[in-house]
Amino acid sequence: MLSGIIRESISKADVKALRKNGYLIANIYGKGRENIHCAFKRNDFIREVRNKTDLIFKIQVGSKEYPVVIQEYQKDPITNDIIHVDLMLAQEGIEAKYSVKVKIVGTAKGLKNKGVLMLSKKRIKVKAAPENLPKNYEIDVTNLDVGDVILIRDLPQNNGVKIVERNDVAIVGVIKSR
Repeated sequence: MLSGIIRESISKADVKALRKNGYLIANIYGKGRENIHCAFKRNDFIREVRNKTDLIFKIQVGSKEYPVVIQEYQKDPITNDIIHVDLMLAQEGIEAKYSVKVKIVGTAKGLKNKGVLMLSKKRIKVKAAPENLPKNYEIDVTNLDVGDVILIRDLPQNNGVKIVERNDVAIVGVIKSR
């Protein structure tokens, strides 16, 4: 489990000192909760995020554990290093917006007919409580031929999960190659 430290001061000088020592600055927030200013070792955070299997993962800050979701992160424009991350608490029973991954399964038959598989959306925005959240949206593309497309409205409806994207947005399709 990823563990971090609580930042006592949020001044610019202290943030700079933490970054110099290899820390990633983070804020944890949730509905009806006070924000927690914290920091994690940058390499530990990246390793943890790469190895996580679910959207929600647990972290430890100080002596408390929190289930969180990465809401947003900022990168340095020159070095491309992550310099700040916003983590949202996944509070049971409280609906929030999440971005769920799309997972492609199978080989489209349109690829044999000189088609190219185009994945338009890698994530789908949903509104749900954490306990109802799907791990990912698995889409079978084996029956897609050239010109076929799978839209948001073609996804299965899960109980307690509301998709907040437009229905006519394409997720994946097979287009004719040039």
